[in-house]
Amino acid sequence: MRIIGMLLLCVSSVLAQANVPLTDALGNGPPIPGAPRLASTGYLLIDARNGEVLVEHNADERLPPASLTKMMTAYIAERELAEGRVTFDDMVPVSVKAWKTGGSRTFIREGTEVRFEDLLRGIIIQSGNDASVAVAEYIAGSEDVFADVMNQTAASLGMDNTQFLNSTGLPAEGHYSTARDLAVLAARTIQDFPETYPIYAEKSFTFNGIKQANRNTLLFRDPTVDGLKTGHTEEAGYCLVASAVRDDLRLISVVMGTDSEKAREQETTKLMQYGFRYFSGKTVFEANDVLPESARKVWFGEIDSVELATVNPLYVTLPLGRESAIQATLDAPESLEAPLAAGDVVGTVKIMLGDRVLAESSVAVASDVPEGGFFKRIMDFVMRLFA
Repeated sequence: MRIIGMLLLCVSSVLAQANVPLTDALGNGPPIPGAPRLASTGYLLIDARNGEVLVEHNADERLPPASLTKMMTAYIAERELAEGRVTFDDMVPVSVKAWKTGGSRTFIREGTEVRFEDLLRGIIIQSGNDASVAVAEYIAGSEDVFADVMNQTAASLGMDNTQFLNSTGLPAEGHYSTARDLAVLAARTIQDFPETYPIYAEKSFTFNGIKQANRNTLLFRDPTVDGLKTGHTEEAGYCLVASAVRDDLRLISVVMGTDSEKAREQETTKLMQYGFRYFSGKTVFEANDVLPESARKVWFGEIDSVELATVNPLYVTLPLGRESAIQATLDAPESLEAPLAAGDVVGTVKIMLGDRVLAESSVAVASDVPEGGFFKRIMDFVMRLFA
């Protein structure tokens, strides 16, 4: 076996991912305390980049999401923008239904037209039910049809325990989601729409002469928080999906079913503090990085060996003090045959912590290896017989 700094290369087929918490993975380091227990019906804390779960409780329990529903309404609106089917300057007609929708409002008026951009800010910042209905009707023709689009989108994102019946989150029997599904939606919002994601960090929005503050009060208390959405109904309690980034680590927390605005803020803060205190994010290899000591023998080529490189970046979430314990396992043939082209996939590399697979990528030939001349091929043929 050949040592690569702190990374060990061996055959990965002998290792399997164990179903254990990340904090239980092997490796020397300072002890990590147990996760905080929250006064919340269900909660979850993940690394936004790879979905690694750091803390969870009742994360798959189906619960009323209240205005967290609007994360999906906004996601679909942002997708329409990104794919060019609507623009910020589109003028959206306001129906009687949108105008009359109760609860939190942007205060749009029936019979008027409102810029799509203003409605999107009304949804995200003000949690406007009226703005949500107006956008739903503009995109799908009716809110009922839009709910079908929401559910199809949820299914495509892997939100397996979610069902939407409206665009607002107003109470409806059979309208539910889970902490895990909402974390998936938050991560995809951040990943898929970086151009519009900064709206989630805006602290206020004024429409029709009425200024309303963002209901995510963590934006005013923690400069590392930049999203995402609050929710509240009597049935759902007080809910908050938040995201914050410090150094190379972005976390997403979901807290559902607390008993007050203050409680949802406090419980979210507990999760975030725990995550940033006891975990870190690390890019072990970038895409196209040549793996150290990965050279493979090449038969019948102009050159006798070639190095291997990662196809995708390898990013891992690590418990505090476990950096020196990670290993890289390379599964690739010891020899290859020319001709080879740079980018030809020949194996895989996994980043391990104990028995836990933290990240995985295909590995490819790092450079072209043309076929050798006639005498080189004959010589290699004879040599391989004896090898």
